[in-house]
Amino acid sequence: MTTMTHPWTTYSSPLGTLTLHGGARGLAALTFPGRGDLLDEATRDPAGLAHAVGQLSEYFAGDRRAFDLRLDLAGTDFQRAVWGRLLEIPYGTTVSYLDIARSLGRPDRARAVGAAVGRTPVPIIVPCHRVVGSDGALTGYGGGLDRKEALLDLERRGATGAEGPPAWATSRQMAML
Repeated sequence: MTTMTHPWTTYSSPLGTLTLHGGARGLAALTFPGRGDLLDEATRDPAGLAHAVGQLSEYFAGDRRAFDLRLDLAGTDFQRAVWGRLLEIPYGTTVSYLDIARSLGRPDRARAVGAAVGRTPVPIIVPCHRVVGSDGALTGYGGGLDRKEALLDLERRGATGAEGPPAWATSRQMAML
């Protein structure tokens, strides 16, 4: 396991402690608990990533539907094209992998789209959780299907104007995953 030397910080979300990683041009990665490389404490930079943490706090509070952050996403041209499509998915809605492949003019590449979605370096902010199977079923998510379901529930509630936070957001159960 390697030690990462770029700026980073953590955010205690309702889904557990998220680690945010800065890059040369903006936010480069967001990792879920138990994932990612060892971090060099000397490069912890809460102030440098405070804007991202603030926007995540607003999102989980139901006060933000879209993120306005500079991103530094490393990937192939195809991956970046897929991630660009993810950023176009409206809050509170879902699309299928096939829908994204079709939007790229490549309906034959649905599996490749799935692979690119699975490699999204900044989940939540690049809303890969909004992608489901063609039949509407929840499929893989780097943070686990429980977190994917929780994010979709948060957005569904926000999009429909449901009052109060979802039950999972006030329990410590998700944070322990």
